[in-house]
Amino acid sequence: MEALVIHAPGDLRVEEVPTPELEAGQLLVRVRCGGICGSDLHYYQHGGFGTVRIQEPMVLGHEVAGMIESVGPGAAFKAGERVAISPSRPCGRCKYCQEGLQNHCLDMRYYGSAMRTPHVQGAFRQQIVVEQWQAHRLADSLSDGEGAMAEPLSVALHAVRRAGPLLGKRVLVTGCGPIGALAIIAARRAGASHIVATDVGNHTLGKALKVGADEAINVAEQPDGLERFTADKGSFDVLLEASGNSRALVGAFAALRPRGVIVQLGLAGGEIQLPINTIVAKEFDLRGAFRFHEEFAVAVELLNKGLVDVKPLISATLSYRDSARAFALAADRSQAMKVLLSFE
Repeated sequence: MEALVIHAPGDLRVEEVPTPELEAGQLLVRVRCGGICGSDLHYYQHGGFGTVRIQEPMVLGHEVAGMIESVGPGAAFKAGERVAISPSRPCGRCKYCQEGLQNHCLDMRYYGSAMRTPHVQGAFRQQIVVEQWQAHRLADSLSDGEGAMAEPLSVALHAVRRAGPLLGKRVLVTGCGPIGALAIIAARRAGASHIVATDVGNHTLGKALKVGADEAINVAEQPDGLERFTADKGSFDVLLEASGNSRALVGAFAALRPRGVIVQLGLAGGEIQLPINTIVAKEFDLRGAFRFHEEFAVAVELLNKGLVDVKPLISATLSYRDSARAFALAADRSQAMKVLLSFE
């Protein structure tokens, strides 16, 4: 079968890779659609992010959906069923897995990740063998592309969960790429009463409004756009920071009310310096949000029941054989949000 293999920055090749043998409790899935994630872009453009760097050829991709071709003994699925595949494969044995913190597994094998060596090969391939617990059935009403969106939606759901109860809360979302836009969807579903989105691009902000933001502010055109929210020590109860940009994070502090909750889900290229005196004086809660676990099943259920709509965020679907054009488009926030690859 063919797969998309990254060798170095800008060096992404279609190559033949073997299909593993199917074992008990496993499924052979024909991958039909995959979403290009920010981490895939970092590998393609820079060879990695932070201290994580490609050390060997690696199949990219972790946002995929497909159709089951065959099942191993004991698997509770059947050929022909369509599924979204969770790329998160915790060991289930370490202390964090046993505590219910599977996203912090000490032996995590997450598709398309160079965090460990040998690297964990990804899911941008024509066929993949998965454990049955990774597969979640998709409703007939959903497209394969919507199914592939379950993974980034899970990231957003986990971030909103980290924020705590949002019923009736005022929420600020900084950075409206795919994850920020999905955080808006998740926050609205969780009961946020008013959501303001900020970004530096009008295309992304337009999408933010389409998926549920009440207001959108282009902080490149309006550097003081949040000033009206700073009276009386601030207006927002929660900040969901999805850009990974230090100016976006720190610039929002004045608009956040005392004892506000900050959830950082955007990854920065390096370390961020924080105004600790402000954090102390306003008693902020600063919380990280990393990946997900049980939220994947919730994401698929929300999609299956039509309780959330991710279609406005899907910008284009291109063949995996046209990966250079697909990755270039995915990197251009003036034109695209989520770009999907077809493996048909």
